[in-house]
Amino acid sequence: MAKNEGMGEVARPPGATAGRGRPLLSLLMALALAVAVAGLIHLGRDIAPVWLLLIGGVLSLIGLLALFGLGAGILQFGSPSRHRAFLDGFADAVGDPLVVTDAKGRAVYANGPYITLASNAGAGRLVGMDVLYAGYSEFAGPVYQLAQAVSDGRREEREIRVPAGSSAPGARADRPVWLRIKAAPAMLEGSANYRLWQLQDISADRARQEQAFARLQFIINYLDLAPAGFFSTLPDGRIDYLNATLAGWLGLDVAQSQSGGLLLAELVGEAGAKLLCGLEPAAGTVTETFDMDLRDKAGKALPVHIIHRVDFDGNGRPLPSRSLAVPRGAGESGTTDSVSSLRLMRFFNGAPIGIAEVAADGTVRQGNSAFLALSPAIRRGAKLSAAVVPADHDVLNRAQSQAFAAEGALSSAEVTLAGDPQRAVQLSFMLLAPGDDGLSVFATDKTESKALEVQLAQAQKMQAVGQLASGIAHDFNNVLTPIIGFADLLLAKMRPTDPSFSDVMSIKQNANRAANLVRQLLAFSRRQTLQPKVHSLTEAMSDLQNLLSRVLGEKVALKISHGRDLGLVLVDIHQFEQVIINLAVNARDAMPNGGTLTVRTFNVSEEESRTVKADLMPPGEYVACEVEDTGTGIPPEILNKIWEPFFSTKDVGKGTGLGLSTVYGIVKQTGGFIFCDSTVGKGTTFRIFLPRHYPDVSAVEAVPEPAAAPPRAGHTGNGRILVVEDEDAVRAFAVRALTSRGYTVVEADSGESALKVIEADDTGFELILSDVVMPELDGPALLRELRKRGITTKLIFVSGYPGDQFESDLEGQTDYDFLSKPFSLKQLIEKVKDVMER
Repeated sequence: MAKNEGMGEVARPPGATAGRGRPLLSLLMALALAVAVAGLIHLGRDIAPVWLLLIGGVLSLIGLLALFGLGAGILQFGSPSRHRAFLDGFADAVGDPLVVTDAKGRAVYANGPYITLASNAGAGRLVGMDVLYAGYSEFAGPVYQLAQAVSDGRREEREIRVPAGSSAPGARADRPVWLRIKAAPAMLEGSANYRLWQLQDISADRARQEQAFARLQFIINYLDLAPAGFFSTLPDGRIDYLNATLAGWLGLDVAQSQSGGLLLAELVGEAGAKLLCGLEPAAGTVTETFDMDLRDKAGKALPVHIIHRVDFDGNGRPLPSRSLAVPRGAGESGTTDSVSSLRLMRFFNGAPIGIAEVAADGTVRQGNSAFLALSPAIRRGAKLSAAVVPADHDVLNRAQSQAFAAEGALSSAEVTLAGDPQRAVQLSFMLLAPGDDGLSVFATDKTESKALEVQLAQAQKMQAVGQLASGIAHDFNNVLTPIIGFADLLLAKMRPTDPSFSDVMSIKQNANRAANLVRQLLAFSRRQTLQPKVHSLTEAMSDLQNLLSRVLGEKVALKISHGRDLGLVLVDIHQFEQVIINLAVNARDAMPNGGTLTVRTFNVSEEESRTVKADLMPPGEYVACEVEDTGTGIPPEILNKIWEPFFSTKDVGKGTGLGLSTVYGIVKQTGGFIFCDSTVGKGTTFRIFLPRHYPDVSAVEAVPEPAAAPPRAGHTGNGRILVVEDEDAVRAFAVRALTSRGYTVVEADSGESALKVIEADDTGFELILSDVVMPELDGPALLRELRKRGITTKLIFVSGYPGDQFESDLEGQTDYDFLSKPFSLKQLIEKVKDVMER
């Protein structure tokens, strides 16, 4: 039992008793003794006196109690337990003060060093370490944290510096002391929780650490002030250390450069960083030399010779590199050879094309930064073939073999290099020297030129298809016009109950479908006639919502959201509605099991537009319309083909392949841009960007309100009309249609015939209805000739081509109207009546 004068004996913890009892054995012995005594009493009651039996019973009771006491460990005989002596000796041998407290913080055990420490501190009784240091400010926080930790069942320790002359236990008068306090929970069998506190004097360890740190600082000063620059780079490209010499050369702050914020690329440039890092992992250490320029804070070049060392661990992962930078010219004589060598290295490293040296087995020995930048798989020490896609390996090997066979001659190969994205590169090989086992390689990046070639071919193909579509549309419109017109004439004479009425109606409906197909062709070729007006997409989408709901059906949910203060756009709203409908139809087909179609509109600022597609869309203010579905998505291999005409992933008979090409044509003709992003299995998003339109307020205010149109008196009329059309069927329909409405109609089959009719006519015409494209004298030429002769008759041009296509031929003439083919009977009569009544 640990003792100290004036403190008395320390309370024994419940788990540290001198001996351990055996209650079960004691119970068995007591039962045996009780049975024996009862038997003796029963057998000897007839032969022994009563008083002798009573004495025997009392002695038996005493024996039973003694057995229970011995079995439970209550009664002991002899010297104190060896177990307790061992515990005291072991705790004292630790040398550090130890104290055990119970869950309430009361000290229940302490070794000799702790009792001595507490006694020297003036403690009149044994207390826990938290109580012992309670009055000292530097201990308050750490001791509280330790007490909380052990209460939570955790082991903790804290280190505390005690200044010289402090009155705290364990302090020294002549020097400061470092103390380490440890606290740990302890569970003793059959007892409550206990806490073990330990105090260690670590002043000697701290002194050794400070000496080692001072020595390290001394050594670092040697490196910092060395006559050469030194830096270390982490594998992720951050500068981990930069000596003061190099920082001074470059005008950098040493403290800031060593905080991990300086990148290798900032030190040696992007090209230099790729050059230093372009090394294939290898076992052990690789040391290389480079000549390159460093850039100081002002941007001035500092030519240096770099000795670069990289270590790799057992798994081939790079460790922090070490680089020694020696200024070029230091230690050199400045001879012509040294100057030429420096120029050669600068030429090699700064060349805009890739230059490298390849061994006979295809291993890259050296390579400039432009060569290493072609693919992340190109590294010094790695095979060149590792960077080439497998399909081009034969081409690469053949070019290398030809270079070895033909000394001094170039052999070339166009290959694709791995990477994201892949790059098309032309590699040219040439033997370094006769009999040498290496090749010089010159690499030219052909990716952009290849892409331009593909784009040019695609543009030429689309232009050719557009011209073809436009020509077909014009001729087809001349065919559709009389079909639709004569169908209207027949329907006007029929009753709905007529047996042929439904047949003629079917003819007209299919003709209208064909006319819609023609309009799609013109939209694709961007040659349709647009009537752009200032609109708000918010209002347009609100009007379109009901139609979209019917198009999508019950399985697809429609969500429309508009941005605040949405800008205005200058569009043909009917054509834009066709764009949204086409996209909605495609989205519906991509969601056969149902889904959600979301249409969003929002403003895009000029700054935001720069992040969209900087290479395709110029910066500016736009109004965006986003159409997003949750359908099957578009595979990447066909994503670039979706705008092509007649390309469709739908089954035969379920699509013309003109839906998206029409969308593309309308958006581009409007002056906007459209992009598509799609993920297979997640959905597709189309984003349309229309230039934001700011109307001229002063011009709007100056325009007077249009007068209300007078009521029309039906579709009948009177007057003389000259119809000029080279297509007999179209001319015949127009003549019959106008004649049926009361007009006097004269016809001509060409521009020359029209002039002859006008010259021979004495009455005059109120209106001329003329085709645009005619042999010899076309419509615009006819109008110019009439105006030269002073004839001011009103004129309506009809054509299957857009009206803006012949504006350049009119030489500034604007006094005409336009009616596009194909047109119906009603459209023709309304247009004629409207022009004649002006």
